[in-house]
Amino acid sequence: MTKTELEARYTDYIACLNRQDWTSLGRYVHDDVWHNGRPLGLSGYRAMLEKDLEQIPDLRFHIERLLVDPPRVACRLRFDVTPKAVFMGLPVNGRRVSFREHAFYEFRDGRIFDVRSVIDKAAIEAQL
Repeated sequence: MTKTELEARYTDYIACLNRQDWTSLGRYVHDDVWHNGRPLGLSGYRAMLEKDLEQIPDLRFHIERLLVDPPRVACRLRFDVTPKAVFMGLPVNGRRVSFREHAFYEFRDGRIFDVRSVIDKAAIEAQL
């Protein structure tokens, strides 16, 4: 994929997440996807996202910075959300918090194959 194609593919993936269009997730995520060094497969990846939305009903992914170097994408995602209860081991309990996630993706066959991500937990702690 070219840089332009990969950027469009990634932004379409984020739009898919924001629509919660789980039936289309396989267009963007490889059947054998890994997340932070663990093999999840597409069904496990979907379950992870569904769990996130269960904990954070107003979850929306906002691209703040995007770098594309095929076959890799690096993104800084921004979140402004109200987790229902404990989130990342922190007693958020319905309070609005803002934080960033730094995510690195490797694509294979035009789909996300490997994801490495880190959430800025310290930013959440500072707001509590």
